[in-house]
Amino acid sequence: MLRFFSLSSGSCGNCYYLGTEDNGILIDAGVSLKQLKKIFQSNGIDIDTVRGVLVTHDHLDHIRFLGTFCKRLYKPVYTTEAIYNALLKHSFTSSVISSCCHTLPADGAVELPGISFKCFEVPHDATQTVGYSINIDNCNFVIMTDIGRMTDEAVGYASQADTLVIESNYDMDMLMSGTYPYELKMRIIQGCGHLSNDECASALKRAVHPGLKNIFLCHLSENNNTPERAFSASSAALEEVGVEKGTIHLRCLPRTYPSPVFYL
Repeated sequence: MLRFFSLSSGSCGNCYYLGTEDNGILIDAGVSLKQLKKIFQSNGIDIDTVRGVLVTHDHLDHIRFLGTFCKRLYKPVYTTEAIYNALLKHSFTSSVISSCCHTLPADGAVELPGISFKCFEVPHDATQTVGYSINIDNCNFVIMTDIGRMTDEAVGYASQADTLVIESNYDMDMLMSGTYPYELKMRIIQGCGHLSNDECASALKRAVHPGLKNIFLCHLSENNNTPERAFSASSAALEEVGVEKGTIHLRCLPRTYPSPVFYL
């Protein structure tokens, strides 16, 4: 049975797990190895079944413990050539990343035991940022976190997903009336920052299809959003396009602590 959970989803750290009893994958490495092992043990997951770590981009909240994962987990790391070159210069990864990193092909999927995946580029103000489409246990799982605006390509991947993890970072009213400096507000909203609740909701209306079973809203802002506002915006959007309640399971992932294990 396919399991998914978030270990953390926010500016303080990001890390996600997807896997079966035999094969699994991590997306990003923003939590400590100690925390990772504790959560795996409490959920009865064998860490030896993890086949690798997928990196979405080189911001610290996504790679803070990637160097530790490389040194102590001995798991391969997969990312693009541009992100790999950035990690070679990053103080948290520079000394170890070359020994464990595999660069992704520009086209086509990577095939691992029981898992295949490919990446697609999304706009965000990192060196480069990608989402992932992962096929495992007859499920198409798509994740796009830290995405400044929705692209046609990203919508195309989302419209093929059984399970979609998508950023719903901020509520526009909360952001604009809040205490962030003007420059930071502009960085967030001008297309290479983060996706608002309304932008996420609009994307869902474009991507929804009969095979979509689960939507997880991720990377919610601590200061400029609430789970209730994020959920309400996306729920209303699904209702607008005729999705009956209970047909798609919509959930918000917690920012600073692990989510429950979800069986997909």
